[in-house]
Amino acid sequence: MKIGFIGLGNMGAPMAANLVKAGHDVVGFDMAEVKIDGVRMADSAAAAATGAEVVITMLPNGEILRAVAGEVIPAMTKGAALVDCSTVDVDSARAVAAEAEAAGLLAVDAPVSGGVGGAAGGTLTFMAGGSEAAFAKAAPLFEIMGQKAVHCGDAGAGQAAKICNNMILGVTMIATCEAFALADKLGLDRQKMFDVVSTSSGYSWTMNAYCPAPGVGPTSPADNDYKPGFAADLMLKDLRLSQQAAESADADTPMGQLAQALYAQFVETEDGKGRDFSAMLPRFEKRKRGAA
Repeated sequence: MKIGFIGLGNMGAPMAANLVKAGHDVVGFDMAEVKIDGVRMADSAAAAATGAEVVITMLPNGEILRAVAGEVIPAMTKGAALVDCSTVDVDSARAVAAEAEAAGLLAVDAPVSGGVGGAAGGTLTFMAGGSEAAFAKAAPLFEIMGQKAVHCGDAGAGQAAKICNNMILGVTMIATCEAFALADKLGLDRQKMFDVVSTSSGYSWTMNAYCPAPGVGPTSPADNDYKPGFAADLMLKDLRLSQQAAESADADTPMGQLAQALYAQFVETEDGKGRDFSAMLPRFEKRKRGAA
């Protein structure tokens, strides 16, 4: 299959490399100078999209997605598929899908879970929105780049699923870190805390699979000085998207709102920028009740 791939950063580059390894013809474009074995680089997004059966985008935000879509959609062949793997706001995903469909294209919004490691290892999870025909066109590529793809519904449903999932993740990580900090101050050993909670009703992914306490549970970024597996900056981005969506849908999400505020404080006015989102634990360790 001839594939255009636009946005070859930390996530896009290994995803494109896996498509090349599987035998696909990939033409790439990125604003930065990028070299990936087997990927032919074009001098514009439109050039990368010309003649492609599928165009994949992996971009930083909805504004950039809309701009890139405006360039590539006119260059694409009718019947081709535009597959956006960025994490963006639901309104941008739906607007781009509508523009693509009006031009006779198939459109899929398919944000991913699994991080840079999942992109490199081809073990990403794709949450996809779009028509059945659009999802069917993209599905063989999802199988190469990931281990699971879920068709969540119509345009925007993939972004909605990603945003809701990561709102839960952000809220749960804060609660897990708070609980460890409280356990410390109550004199409860962290390993004993983990042994109880990980097999009790406090069980969660943030406790059991991604424990924020160093030396407790499976190996996680906490064991590597909180170097990012999933950066706090990216969690803040996703929480902001969740609250933008909540405002648009008139949904009451007080915990999501508070999580956004806490991560904003952590990233923008404390030492959270460039650290893993589980580094909330050392943050809470240092704080006293009622501290600003």
